[in-house]
Amino acid sequence: MAKKVEGILKLQVPAGSANPSPPIGPALGQRGINIMEFCKAFNAATGEMEKGSPVPCAITYYQDKSFTFKMKQPPMSYLIKKAANLKSGSKEPGKLVAAKLSETQVREIAEQKMKDLNANDIEGAMLMVRGSARSMGIEVEG
Repeated sequence: MAKKVEGILKLQVPAGSANPSPPIGPALGQRGINIMEFCKAFNAATGEMEKGSPVPCAITYYQDKSFTFKMKQPPMSYLIKKAANLKSGSKEPGKLVAAKLSETQVREIAEQKMKDLNANDIEGAMLMVRGSARSMGIEVEG
């Protein structure tokens, strides 16, 4: 017999550094999820990723207080800023260019995010990356 789903909680947790302090602990605790069990499982699953990169995570919790979680790739804005070596995007997108990305950097980001996007092919995913970069005031060369 299948477990009865009680709910889904979406969090964005830094890779390899989940701990029971806020905001993770209270969000899990009020839903009856074992906080330390989640932290250990999440940190083990993100051990190969770059420490500190934000990882969106959907936690499905059940009535018997068990849980499962699915992780996605870091947000596209984080990957774009990392590739362009920026702290933040342009203060005036469309007027001021904060940085430039090469076509190969756009392709790398698109390949990394492909499984999280609803694009049919890599070219569609690259268009999404270009659009996100443009909205941040980052120019794509090529």
